Amino acid sequence: MKKTIIYPPGFPKPRGAYSPGVKVELGDGTSVLYATGQLAVDAAGQTIAPYDAAAQTEFVFGLLGQILAAADMTFDDVVRTQTYLTNMADFSKFTVVRDRYLGGALAASTLLEIKGLAREGCVVEVEITAMK
Repeated sequence: MKKTIIYPPGFPKPRGAYSPGVKVELGDGTSVLYATGQLAVDAAGQTIAPYDAAAQTEFVFGLLGQILAAADMTFDDVVRTQTYLTNMADFSKFTVVRDRYLGGALAASTLLEIKGLAREGCVVEVEITAMK
């Protein structure tokens, strides 16, 4: 088993000791990517579109796409999503954007409504697992 840290060029620096993704090669030609939960925060550390679930979801899936590409994967390889929303009323705004990226694919999914996220103004966080 081989682990590779995935850090796309120009990607926002994390606030803690973690990486955007870890790709694990299982030795049989199969790879699994674990992508850290992404928030709508730009490279300067500013929250994108505070409290706007649709715009933040778009930004977050853009970040996830960069992580996937750096791991030589695409959204077609996503097998699991974990989503955290601060307001369940934003679910329909989230799903419209998510479905555009995942193409309605039936990935395993977890959705939680939570009190808050790590950055003020952030209302959506998404993490993924992909396999190729």
